[in-house]
Formats: sequence, structure tokens, C-alpha cells
Amino acid sequence: MSDALRQRIFAELDALILIDPHTHINALDPASRTLADVLGYHYYTELAHSSGMPKDQIEQPDLDPKEKCARLIARLGPIQNTIQYSWFIEMARELLGFDGDLITEENWEAVYDTATERMAQVDWADQVLRASKLEAVFLTNDFDDPLEGFDTHVYIPCLRTDDLVFHLGRSTVRQRLEQATDRSIDGVGTLRDAIGRIFEHFASRNARACAISLPPDFAPQPVSDGRAETALQSVFTQGMDAAPSHRQALSNFVFWTLAEFCAEHRLPFDLMIGVNRGVYADGVFQGQDLYDSRVSLIQYQQLFNAFPKVTFPVSVLASVTNQELTSYAWIFPNVVTNGHWWYSNTPTFIEHDLAARLEAVPETKQIGYYSDMYKLEFGLPKFRMYKRILAKVLAERFVVDRGWSEQRAVALGKRLLRTNVESVFDCGGETNIELFDADA
Repeated sequence: MSDALRQRIFAELDALILIDPHTHINALDPASRTLADVLGYHYYTELAHSSGMPKDQIEQPDLDPKEKCARLIARLGPIQNTIQYSWFIEMARELLGFDGDLITEENWEAVYDTATERMAQVDWADQVLRASKLEAVFLTNDFDDPLEGFDTHVYIPCLRTDDLVFHLGRSTVRQRLEQATDRSIDGVGTLRDAIGRIFEHFASRNARACAISLPPDFAPQPVSDGRAETALQSVFTQGMDAAPSHRQALSNFVFWTLAEFCAEHRLPFDLMIGVNRGVYADGVFQGQDLYDSRVSLIQYQQLFNAFPKVTFPVSVLASVTNQELTSYAWIFPNVVTNGHWWYSNTPTFIEHDLAARLEAVPETKQIGYYSDMYKLEFGLPKFRMYKRILAKVLAERFVVDRGWSEQRAVALGKRLLRTNVESVFDCGGETNIELFDADA
């Protein structure tokens, strides 16, 4: 295989203007303000802590941003081999003008000062979107988010539902739901009505998906109104101390109700399956959760069968689950493979999982990648990582091995990166002219 072939395919893919279908961006504060926002990303704090940095040095209250960077930079030596460090360097080169291979204790302050100056510019977020070739990004919005103060065609709302499904026993969550819907929740009927109002609110503001992160032992199934009423009264009375059977029944009722409203509003239901929370209790913030290989998609068979008109873009936390996901997307018309999530988001796993999907799943049923980023600066290096891997797989397995033309392989790559995002989430449209003005 010619390296030139890979580079040509990558260049074609890298020229695309994309929509990122899953992020944790705050639309009111989307980009970093200092380099501390970049290095504060959980990947770096996790890896620094893993390689010996005490947690209290990372999470010291009221820590000055520059001091936080100084501490983390001093601990990044052991992680220079990781793909996450490569993201950091590529970001610094492309967005901050850094010229080098390593950011160390000797040169980091100049990078910090440049970042502070550039990130203070009023249009910094737009600059980053333009450099990253991102037209729009999906958000992760709490159910009571007013969805105001931003352009919902650039920052696209997505209803995140974990609290509704798993935490209604917390009085604060119930109060938030009642306040957001102007509805007193006193039974199954009013709960269903409140959820319906949430969907109407999100649909009216260009929401393109509903999403949830699911533990490995969750197995959704329908619950009768009578059983749900008993569970709801117990949970509302006893909170999170209610019997597990009641909490499970209420979670199933709410989840099934969400799927019903997804069908009514024609919204895809993103399922991110298999995260086991709090495994490492002493980990840094967002560095406590791991995958659990005991999860199986057989737990979702009833759901997939019951809602044939709902599209389920499915993410799995570990590459070991990818073959099962590939098989479900092979068989079920409403199951779509979705990105490379979290612990699967490294080149070796991406290449293996991507190749398996391309060999077995219809090309119209694959969402190639999402960044999962918290700040816009990570879109550029993460998507470029994926595009390099995609170019490699297309070159080796399709052009060389199967004799496809280069143009045909590129077309397949474009489908994974852009076309399928538009069709699955119904978010097509003309490129944002202001953002991608040729003279900008």
C-alpha cells in the first residue's frame, strides 16, 4: 500500500465540513479561556494521576490556572507516548502556533501566554470551529435547560435523560422537573405529561436527539401503569432508599416512556451502553468510571423490537463489545453503530472496530465519529486522528485489497463522516456561510 494513497484519501476527508454528533460543550462558554481548560480535560488529569501525581495537587480548591498548568506540565513526561498527548501537541500547533514536538517545563509558559492572548479574542470559538472544519456540534443538555442564548443551528440541543431515568428519587431532580414543566408530579399520569412537555420544549428548539448513558446491568422493559404508580409512590416517599425493585421499575417506566416520545417526535435515541460508575472511588473528577464486560446487547432486544421506527445510535464503551454491536446493526434496521466512545477512542481499537463495521454493516447505518469533547479545541485533533485511521482502512482494505477506485473509497469515508450524520439526525443544511467565508 502506498503511503501517498493514504495521504490523498486523508486530504479529501480532511477537507470536509462536519457536524459533530455528540459533545459536552456548554454553548454559552464553548471554548477554553486558558491552557488550564485544555489540560483540565479528564484524560490529562486521569493520566497524570495514574502516573503518580497526587489527586489533591490536581483538585486543590481555587487553584490558579497558571499554577495548575505548571503542575500538570511537570507530570506529563510519562504520558508522551499516549494518543492524548498527541492531541495536545497537534492542538497547540494548529491553534496556538506552537512549533515543536514536546511541551515541557522549559517552554510551556510561552504556550500558556499565547493561549491566554488568543483565547481572550471575542471570536475565538468561531475561529476554533473554522480551523476544525466543524459547522455545528451537538450538545448534552439537562432536561431543564432553557436552551436560550445561543444559535441552535450551530450548537444543536440534545436531550440528556440520565437524571430522569435513574435519579427521580432525588428530591432535587423531582423539583427541577416540576419547575421546568410547571407541573406538579403526583402520579404516573402527571409524570408522563411532564416528560411530554420536556420533549415539546426541546423539539421546538431544534433538538435532534435524545441520549442516555446506561449501566451494564440495565435491561429496559415495559412497565404497566399500575406497577409504575406503586413504584413512583415508593420512590417519591423514600427517595433513593426505596427498595431496588421499585427504583428499577420506575427507571424502566421512564425509559420506556422516553422511547415512546422519541417515536412520537421522530428523534433518534442515543444509547451509550456499559459504563460502571465509581469503580475507582479515589480517582480524579470524571476519572472514576470504567467499562464492564458483563454487558450484552441482548438486554436491549425487547426495546429494539418494540420500537422499529425509532433509530438507536449505539455506542459501546469497550472494543470487546464491538462485534456484538456490529452484529446487531447487521440484523436490526433501527440499530446504528455510533462513534468510538471513551476507552475505545484510541487508534488501535478504532482501526479494529472501524474495519469490522465497514466489512459487515450497511454503509448507511454507521456514524463514523464524534468528539465527546468538553471544549471546542479538542475537535480538531480528535477528528483528525479518526480521519487518518479511516484513510488507512479505506486505502488498505478497499482500494488495495478489493480494488476499489480511490474516488469510491473517499465517497464511503464522506458518508461515515458527514452524510450519515445528516440523514440519521435529520440535521442537513447549507454550511454556515459566516463561519466558513472563503475570505476569513
